[in-house]
Amino acid sequence: MTKYSACIEWLFEKEAPVFADRIRAARAAGLSGIEFWDASTKDLDAVRAALDETGLSMVGILCAPMRQITDPEMHPLFLESVRASLLAALRLGAPVMVVTTGDERPGIPRSVQHAALVKVLREAADIVKGSGVTLALEPLNDRVDHPGYYLTSTVEGLDIIDEVDRPEVKLLYDIYHSAMMGEHIEDVLDGRLDRVVHAHLADTQGRGEPGSGNMDWRARLDWLADHGYQGFVGLEYRPTGSTEDSLGFMR
Repeated sequence: MTKYSACIEWLFEKEAPVFADRIRAARAAGLSGIEFWDASTKDLDAVRAALDETGLSMVGILCAPMRQITDPEMHPLFLESVRASLLAALRLGAPVMVVTTGDERPGIPRSVQHAALVKVLREAADIVKGSGVTLALEPLNDRVDHPGYYLTSTVEGLDIIDEVDRPEVKLLYDIYHSAMMGEHIEDVLDGRLDRVVHAHLADTQGRGEPGSGNMDWRARLDWLADHGYQGFVGLEYRPTGSTEDSLGFMR
C-alpha cells in the first residue's frame, strides 16, 4: 500500500494559516507523513510539538538555502547549507534532505558541470555520514517550472548517483517533473530503482492533484509498487479546490 506524505507548503495552506496546524490537518486527513521546504523559515519548536502530538512521520526537508552547485565557487556555501539543514533534519527526525543543482552555467561544458556535482556531493556525503540522513538529488523540469535548471534528466541524475557511489546520496524521483520532460518511468528507472529514496507526485498539466490533469499517474505509481518501491510518495501539488477534496484519489 502506498504511503503518502503531504508537502504542507501547499497542502492545507488555505485551511490552516498557522503552519504547524497543517500537520494536524494532515493527520486528520489520514496521511502518513509530512514534508516541507526550508526549515530555517519555520518555527521548529511548534513543528516538533505537532509531530509529537500527531505521531506523523517527518519525511523530508530541503537542503537550504539552495545553491548553484554546478559552480564550484558556490560549493563552500552549499556545504554550509548541508550542515545547517542537517541540524534541522535531526531535530525533526527527517531522514531525507532534498538537494537541487541550480541552473546550468552558460558557456561551460555540461561535462564540467556534471563533474562539479559529483565532487560536491561526495563532500556533502562526508557531512551526513553516520547521521541516518540521506541526500536526495532532484531532477526538475525546465519546460514550465524551472527554466534554466541544470538537472532535467532522471538518467543523468542516476548517473551522478552512481559516480558519487556513496550510500548517503540517492535520487528523488518526481513523477510530475519526469512526465513534463517526456520521460517514461519504465525507461528511466528500470533496473535502477534502488537508487531512489523518495518520490513526489502531481498531475500534468498545471501541477494539481492526481486526476486534475492528463497524466497516467496511477500507472506510474503502480510501476513503482510493482518494482519494489517502499518509500513515501510526497504529494507536492497545488490543490485545485480544498485540500480535503483533492485527496479523494487516495480513496
